[in-house]
Amino acid sequence: MTTPTLMVQGTTSDAGKSLLVTALCRWLKRQGVRVAPFKPQNMALNSAVTVDGGEIGRAQAVQAQACGLPPHTDMNPVLLKPNTDIGAQVIVQGQAVGNMNAVGYQAYKRIAWDAVVQSYERLADQYDAIVVEGAGSPAEINLRAQDIANMGFAEGVDCPVILIADIDRGGVFAHLVGTLALLSDSERARVQGFVINRFRGDLSLLQSGLDWLTEHTGKPVLGVLPYLKGLHLEAEDAVARDQGDKSGAGLRMVVPVLPRFSNHTDLDPLRLHPGVDLRQIGPGEPIPAADLIILPGSKSVGADLNWLRERGWVEAIHRHLRYGGKLIGICGGFQMLGRAIHDPLGLEGPPGSTAGLGLLEFETTLESEKRLTNVSGRLALGDAPVTGYEIHAGVSTGPALGRPAVYLAEGPDGAIGADDQVLGTYLHGLFESPAACDALLAWAGLNHPQTSDYAALREAAIERLADMVEAHLDTGALGRLLLRQPA
Repeated sequence: MTTPTLMVQGTTSDAGKSLLVTALCRWLKRQGVRVAPFKPQNMALNSAVTVDGGEIGRAQAVQAQACGLPPHTDMNPVLLKPNTDIGAQVIVQGQAVGNMNAVGYQAYKRIAWDAVVQSYERLADQYDAIVVEGAGSPAEINLRAQDIANMGFAEGVDCPVILIADIDRGGVFAHLVGTLALLSDSERARVQGFVINRFRGDLSLLQSGLDWLTEHTGKPVLGVLPYLKGLHLEAEDAVARDQGDKSGAGLRMVVPVLPRFSNHTDLDPLRLHPGVDLRQIGPGEPIPAADLIILPGSKSVGADLNWLRERGWVEAIHRHLRYGGKLIGICGGFQMLGRAIHDPLGLEGPPGSTAGLGLLEFETTLESEKRLTNVSGRLALGDAPVTGYEIHAGVSTGPALGRPAVYLAEGPDGAIGADDQVLGTYLHGLFESPAACDALLAWAGLNHPQTSDYAALREAAIERLADMVEAHLDTGALGRLLLRQPA
C-alpha cells in the first residue's frame, strides 16, 4: 500500500460507517487533500448512476460529493442487490453480471476480488488518500472465508482500521470488545482505535468507560461523536421510518414498504418537507386515507406486485382513486401501473408474466441490458425543470406513453392518465429538483409547496459532519494515519 488508506469498519450494521467515511472525506477535502471514497463490496438496494455509466451504492455517491468528485464505479466495485431472501443481482464495476445465490457468490468471490483490487489500484494511482468503508461487521465469522468486504480487504492491501460502534443501541463496550475478540491476531493489530457514535449527554459520565476500554484493549478511543439531531444523510439501505409528528401537514402521503423496496432515497425530499405527512406502511399495518399514494422502485417488480395484492393494496388503490386521490409510480412502481410485466428471461424470478394494475395502457418487458443514465428535462406538469437518473431493465410500450410525464433530452418518459389522477415515470430523484417537487405536490393537492433545495440540504449535512470531525475526533491521530504526518 503506497497511497495512504484508512478503513472504517463497524461493530454492527448502521453503526455509522457511512457517516464517518463521509465526514472524513470532507474533512480531508477542506485541507486540500485529493481524497476518494471506496467500498469494496456493498449490499444495498439504494444505488446511483455514475459518470462512467454504471451503478454504485448510494452512500458512495454521497461520499464522492463530500470529496468534490463525480461518483465513479471504481468507488464501489462490487454491489449486491438482493432480489430474493437467498439471492441477489451481482454488479461488478457498475454492470450486472447475473443473479447468484449465496453459495454461488461465494465461489465467484475470487473474480470479485480481482475487480476490487483493480478498482482500488486505479483510485490509488489518482488520489492522495483513500477512505474505505467496510460492510456489516468484521466479526461475522461465518462470512470470513474469502472475505473481501472487511478485514479480508484490509489485510489484502495492508491498511489500518478504525472501528466504530453506536452507543445509542446500548452495549457499546461489549460490541467493541467482542468484535476485537473475534478477530485474528493480525486483524486485531490492524485496529488503530475506536470511535463511539451517537452519544447523548454529559461526556464526563462516559469517561470511566473510555479509560477502561483503552486499558483493557490497548487501543485508544479516537473520539466520541455526538447524536446529531436533525441530520439527514441518505441511508445506504435501511428504510427511514420516523419523521416525527407531522399530522398538521397539508398533504397526506402513503408508501408501501415493499419487500424489495429500492432507491427509497427518492422519498427523502418528501420526508423532509414541512408540508408533507409521509407514512411508510409495512406488513400488517392498516392502509390510511391519503391524498397521494406512491408506488416506489422495486428490485422484484412481479413478486412485489403480488405482495401488494395479498395485503389489500390493490383494493385500497382503487378506492383511493374513486375518491379523487392521486397516484405516482416510480420505476418499478411505474411498471406496476400498466397491463402486464413480462419477464421472459427470468431476470427477477421464474420466467413468465405478471398482471399489472391496469391503470395505464402499456406493458413492460424486462430485458437483460439495464438502462443506466443521468438525465435532465422538464415535467409535463407546469413545464418544471427536473434532473435525476434511470436504473431499470424494463422497456415499456403502449398508447398510454403518448401522454408522457416527463420530457427528457433523450425523449419522452412515463405517462399521465387521461383522468389526471395517475402518473408514472422511470425517473429516480424526481422530487430533488425544487421546481419539479413543487409542481408534483401542487398536482397532488398541496397549496404553496415551497420546496427547499435538497442538494443544498445534503451539502449542509456534509459540512456539519466535517465540523464534527474537527470538534470531536483526534485529528492528530487521523493525520498520522491518513496524511502520514509525524507524531
